[in-house]
Amino acid sequence: MPQMAPISWLVLFLVFSVTLILFNVLNYYCVLPKNLSTSEKKNSFLTSPLNWKW
Repeated sequence: MPQMAPISWLVLFLVFSVTLILFNVLNYYCVLPKNLSTSEKKNSFLTSPLNWKW
């Protein structure tokens, strides 16, 4: 069975790299965080204490 030529490895590497970068960029910019005011942030910390089960 013949080996793959080096240029094929280079093309595969570039295709997978571009796909990975594109996937990560799209996932990063598709999610919009909720903007909470400072009073809501303070209240959320005060009303939800950390309850450790152990």
